[in-house]
Amino acid sequence: MSTIERALQKQREAAEKAKKESAAKQTDSKETSDGQSTIERAGQHSATMSANKEASSNEVKVEQSTSPAEHKEPMQSAPPEPESQDVSADALHNTGAESVPTTEEVAVKDSNNQSITSANKKTLFIDIEELERNGFVSGSSTRTRVNEEFRSIKRKLLNNAFGPLKDTVESPNVIMVSSATSNEGKTFCAANLALSIALEQDVKVLLVDADVIRPALDKVLNFNVEVGLVEYLRGKEKSVENIIYDTNFKELRIIPAGNPHHLTTELLASDKMRNLANEFARRYPDRIVIFDAPPMIGVNESAVLATFSGQILIVVEENKTQLSSLTEVTELLPKDRAVGFIVNKAIRSASERYGYY
Repeated sequence: MSTIERALQKQREAAEKAKKESAAKQTDSKETSDGQSTIERAGQHSATMSANKEASSNEVKVEQSTSPAEHKEPMQSAPPEPESQDVSADALHNTGAESVPTTEEVAVKDSNNQSITSANKKTLFIDIEELERNGFVSGSSTRTRVNEEFRSIKRKLLNNAFGPLKDTVESPNVIMVSSATSNEGKTFCAANLALSIALEQDVKVLLVDADVIRPALDKVLNFNVEVGLVEYLRGKEKSVENIIYDTNFKELRIIPAGNPHHLTTELLASDKMRNLANEFARRYPDRIVIFDAPPMIGVNESAVLATFSGQILIVVEENKTQLSSLTEVTELLPKDRAVGFIVNKAIRSASERYGYY
């Protein structure tokens, strides 16, 4: 081999060696890089596991400290206050929110918890002390003349309704109180009779203001309601229970007259009124029902209402009611009913004021 050939061979060997060393360095660099990536991923995975473990530990700590004595709620920053808005009643209605109930609405709802029927009803409060000062039957233990007089009247009526004679009269527990003309004291007598019967231990009484032309029971007993007998007879109230109101007298309930209507007198003579009276007689045989009816003279429907009642009381004002008027009244009354008279505003002696008997 010549000198030139040996020199070329050495160059080729040197180049081959250099090429191998370069390839070896690239392989070492790649392995180092891959090793570092693996270490970094392992570190990240380790950190993730550590964080999860710490979170799990925190959850366990919270679950273990939820007893009322040991648990403390973490402090939270207060949420930002909402902007002040003026919300009207219409807006509350449109959004479905409930408005704050008025005092009247609360009273109605409270009474409906105790009542057997309508949510629109309330208990009528009767001021017993005020009535006593005005000469009405007293609910106290004090014995007064008016108490004794109406006690005597109610005994006869109760005996007719529940005694041996009850089978001789149709609907003996339904009593109509009327007068020949107006302003003779029929509402006063009807209210006192109801109050006196309500003091009985085992007798319930329903007082109905059937004087739908000139209702006065609400003024005498001092209450104010909008729904009553007229609304039921007109069909605005479907159930009679919706117009029967409880009172603070345990055994006394009231049906007010309701709002005036141009057909009020015709409503009293309607079949619906007859059916209502018959329902009272049949459905509540242990209850006394008292109708405060319009005067007999000048109101034809009062004579029709008398046919719905088993017992009829005519109030006569002393020194005012004419004998001719009484004769006319008796001719209008059914012949097969138990009829009685109450003399009102009677002067017993010069030293006494008015007595009622």
